[in-house]
Amino acid sequence: MTSLRIAFAGTPQFALPALRALLDSPHRVVGVLTQPDRPAGRGRELRASPIKLLATERGVPVAQPATLRTPEAMAPLREWSPDLLVVVAYGLILPAGVLALPRLGCLNIHGSLLPRWRGAAPIQRAIMAGDKLTGVQVMRMTEGLDEGPVLATTTLRIDALETTATLHDRLAAAGLVQSRRANFADSFLA
Repeated sequence: MTSLRIAFAGTPQFALPALRALLDSPHRVVGVLTQPDRPAGRGRELRASPIKLLATERGVPVAQPATLRTPEAMAPLREWSPDLLVVVAYGLILPAGVLALPRLGCLNIHGSLLPRWRGAAPIQRAIMAGDKLTGVQVMRMTEGLDEGPVLATTTLRIDALETTATLHDRLAAAGLVQSRRANFADSFLA
């Protein structure tokens, strides 16, 4: 198996299992993009994202641009020179310049069965719509929002008493399963 230089882009708790799997894989996570620290709690103190906390704990460089549309914001990603960018619930749309940076492209681990729930809040939307099935899909990213070719799918049944919290956790675990297939060079990029 080829060892890859992987950059990761993600922000919330949902993205943690995927980042952990990549950090524990034979690949090298060369940097992490995550949303800027945000005010939270009653005191409105700045709080780092779960992804930033894990990356910092593991000694991985972190960049927190508010946008990726300027050369300055893209500089860390260029410096990391990744073979692949893996994205999980990052919170920013990647412009064409970012999508073109990694030599093998960008993969997104998305918490729904596309094309039904593109974009943000797919877990909440699936429950509100009364969907019976959902899942996690790994797709090659293109300029369109969640429109790239799907490379892998894990399907989950939505239980009658499912909440967004329980479904969130089950989908995050399914994303972990996809991430553990971290021999991306062999399975997803063939």
